[in-house]
Amino acid sequence: GVMVEIEGGSEDLAESIAMHVAAMNPLYAVPEDVPGDVVEKEREILKAQALESGKPPEIVDKMIEGRIRKYLEEICLVSQTYVRTNDRTVGKLLEENGAKMVGFTRIAVGEGIKKKEDNFAEEVAQMTSGN
Repeated sequence: GVMVEIEGGSEDLAESIAMHVAAMNPLYAVPEDVPGDVVEKEREILKAQALESGKPPEIVDKMIEGRIRKYLEEICLVSQTYVRTNDRTVGKLLEENGAKMVGFTRIAVGEGIKKKEDNFAEEVAQMTSGN
């Protein structure tokens, strides 16, 4: 299930955004929510890849910034293409409806539940031995 919090807009808009979150599973609502260490880790990975290509450092820096921007677009809800229409971003949809994204929570069935490890052979042995 998904819970969405928006300022303004309508219940229908919030429901549509919740369906998008359920389908696309974004990690963050807005770019400002992304922790600095996550961005830095991605920046390091991209820098290593770019330097391997043998490009000059000034071009590598521009490449990294462009790829970081693209990465944030992929993992943030407001910059994702709205899944129901594919013609605008979720942020644009919110803006058109006079709403602002506050946050969301996505809960997957079974998430956080530890599966009990059973040893079927051991259970049968215990039952047959009368313990």
